[in-house]
Amino acid sequence: MADLSINLAGIKSPNPFWLASAPPTNSGYQVQRAFEAGWGGAVWKTLGDPILNVSSRFAAVSFNGQKVAGFNNIELITDRPLEVNLKEIYETKKRFPNHAIIASLMVEPKREKWHEIVKRVEDVGVDGFELNFGCPHGMAERGMGSASGQVPELVEKQTYWAKEAAKSPVIVKLTPNITDITVTAEAAVRGGADAISMINTINSLMGVDLDSWNTIPHVAGKGAHGGYCGPAVKPIALNMVAECARNPRINVPISGIGGISNWQDTVEFLLMGATGVQVCTAAMHHGFRIVEDMIEGLSNYLDSKGLSSVADLTGKAVPKFSDWGNLDLNYKVVARINTDTCINCNKCHIACEDTSHQCIDMLKDTNGNGYLKVREEDCVGCNLCSIVCPVDGAIEMVELPHELPPMTWNERQVALQSQGCSIDLVNK
Repeated sequence: MADLSINLAGIKSPNPFWLASAPPTNSGYQVQRAFEAGWGGAVWKTLGDPILNVSSRFAAVSFNGQKVAGFNNIELITDRPLEVNLKEIYETKKRFPNHAIIASLMVEPKREKWHEIVKRVEDVGVDGFELNFGCPHGMAERGMGSASGQVPELVEKQTYWAKEAAKSPVIVKLTPNITDITVTAEAAVRGGADAISMINTINSLMGVDLDSWNTIPHVAGKGAHGGYCGPAVKPIALNMVAECARNPRINVPISGIGGISNWQDTVEFLLMGATGVQVCTAAMHHGFRIVEDMIEGLSNYLDSKGLSSVADLTGKAVPKFSDWGNLDLNYKVVARINTDTCINCNKCHIACEDTSHQCIDMLKDTNGNGYLKVREEDCVGCNLCSIVCPVDGAIEMVELPHELPPMTWNERQVALQSQGCSIDLVNK
């Protein structure tokens, strides 16, 4: 079996699966149950000055019969006294010395506040800290969370203050509610961050009840924006991880977060630069024991690829992720329909005819039976037909031989500028 253990900026755990700072890590009872189930680490629910939470707090989007395709919350940081949390952290670490316990922290942007909480929490034996600069609701209105995380100068400064007091590694958790996450990631690195984690939740309003006109969720008829997570945010999170992983100025490990629900999602995040992952919504949906399938699936995948450790996956797909301007404009794929598999539902024809490039014809064979065929000379390889097709393998996207040498938009622009010739001449 492959080695599933990881070392993220000096924080070791028996596998890459950590619970994210959230309701599942609110108490020692929960974290200890999670470790018994197989989780390699846990980021304790954010510590700071205890707050009052509201009721109700959660909402979810279901799509096409899938429950919790997206999840929303308006819950804040811990509402339990710091002393209680510290006692339970100490007890949990003593019972599970080989599992990673990371303390998520959030305080006002004041140097003395950061020094105080870092020293108090470090005394109970945590393996590291995660600075919460991502929470988009409630705490942000008080100048913390994403209110700090959206200002690079504050990210850098507060990271530096935490590092001044910390002996353990410091991870900075970044908000996605920003134009370019690499800007704040770079600020965290300048402040001395040992690692970064992303993404925190995305600003969202889950819905409106059509009968009462109340927001979902609502508190006594009033609503507020909350944090969005779950499977629906995975593509956004994966992109942000990849953008940071390919940035040479962000040369620290990444803890990937956002919509990770199974071992396949985990592999994608690892390939795109994450050293380990954090999970929340999937655990809330299915319980702690989902980690058993994650561990087994990842182990089998590594074995099937002949890889000896999780580290062999980290960042391997990053070189394949680039800017649009570096893509080959002369590369071409077309759709081909397997008539033996096709069920003639015509969804591909409708999609192509109404919203794409009108290149799928409805024909009849010599026996009068209808079938679908792609006019490959008109197909642009957009993938839409294969996406809407309900039958796996009925439509294949086929790579055509290169008729022209590779040419990117960037190369084309350079050629135009240097030669002063037309686009048609450059393409020839």
